[in-house]
Amino acid sequence: MKTEDWCICVERLIIKGQRRLKGEVTISGAKNAAVAVIPASILLDSQCTIENVPRIKDVDVLKNILEVLGAKVRFEKNNTTMIIEPKGINSYKADFDEIGQLRGSSYLMGALLGRFNRAEVTFPGGCDFGNRPIDQHIKGFEALGAKISIHHGTIKMTASKLIGAPIYLDVVSVGATINIMLAAVKAEGQTVIENAAKEPHVVDVANFLNAMGANVKGAGTDVIKINGVTTLPGGTFHSIIPDQIEAGTFMIAAAATKGDVLVKNIIPKHMESLTAKLQEMNVKIEEFDDSIRVIAKDKLCKVNIKTLPYPGFPTDLQPPVAVLLCKADGTSTITEGIFDKRFQYVDELKRMGANIKVEGRIAVIEGGGKLSGAPIKALDLRGGAAAVVAGLIAVGETEISNVIYIDRGYENFEEKLRNLGASITRVNG
Repeated sequence: MKTEDWCICVERLIIKGQRRLKGEVTISGAKNAAVAVIPASILLDSQCTIENVPRIKDVDVLKNILEVLGAKVRFEKNNTTMIIEPKGINSYKADFDEIGQLRGSSYLMGALLGRFNRAEVTFPGGCDFGNRPIDQHIKGFEALGAKISIHHGTIKMTASKLIGAPIYLDVVSVGATINIMLAAVKAEGQTVIENAAKEPHVVDVANFLNAMGANVKGAGTDVIKINGVTTLPGGTFHSIIPDQIEAGTFMIAAAATKGDVLVKNIIPKHMESLTAKLQEMNVKIEEFDDSIRVIAKDKLCKVNIKTLPYPGFPTDLQPPVAVLLCKADGTSTITEGIFDKRFQYVDELKRMGANIKVEGRIAVIEGGGKLSGAPIKALDLRGGAAAVVAGLIAVGETEISNVIYIDRGYENFEEKLRNLGASITRVNG
């Protein structure tokens, strides 16, 4: 491990809790959209400009990967506008160490296959919270005409040419939906994806591809039709949508701290499943064109939540909302409908006094008690966000290690929280 990597690994967040959040916060571009749109640029014939790019660890890793493949990448305008020139990409192999650092590297499979009709990609990494198979990705690639083999953790794909096909996804998969879109945009003929994921970032990737010259219709519904094109000229602009999960994290933090926060630069429709639950919990919500104000003054009420694919309650907001339910009167339940190991963070919350029992995919939360500051770890990206929210409401001081997980998905997280009145500092150990 390099010296600078060690320094990153031992960084910690120190939070002094029980401070009410108040003020305004501006949400960054969506992490889940950016990590798909950036690899999609591999398919283009000329440069593209991507605006509202979040400056997070995952984006920096993808930038490095593109540069190793031969692209020229630079940032402009306050480091949130990314200019990508993909002409120099001359390799279909993405089999180096950085691939294993993030889940979004899986989109290199569809993008490289779509550009070269072949690809070799190391298995993607990312947070470990259960089985996330790529069988639906492979099913889609094979339907388009690719031959797949897996050797020593590397997926190898080859095709004489890609030909559009009807593809039915056995389960709703965001990753498979996006990957098939990437591989299909230059395939000969029409590809129809049925039982497609509807998440906002699926729509954003389709909008990016269409802006660059693709013909993708139906994104946001369960049937997506892609009419293949011979070229993707590029040469234009795309702006990443606001981050639904970052927005939700700040909304939950405002409610947990009995705060009054205006969350700006969001799409309120994307927040409807969370907004409904917050209102059910007795939190006041004021909705505007591109912002939501969260006001929490009264006692929080218990609720039951089940995570589902969009437009259901997002699995990525499940960990922070569990912390909020620790403050609610009575017994609440969370049923995890997406991943089988998403409750790993619960043991860390128990160190702080949380009364949570997990049985399989169901967590039973006894609310109304107080959390106490303690040394805890971020075990994954969203579990790290939950740890921060727990520190904000705890009595005393909370020390969070493994901060690198949080940096993967939240831009200037502690700075934004400090601007709302939180006592949170980053230190090197």
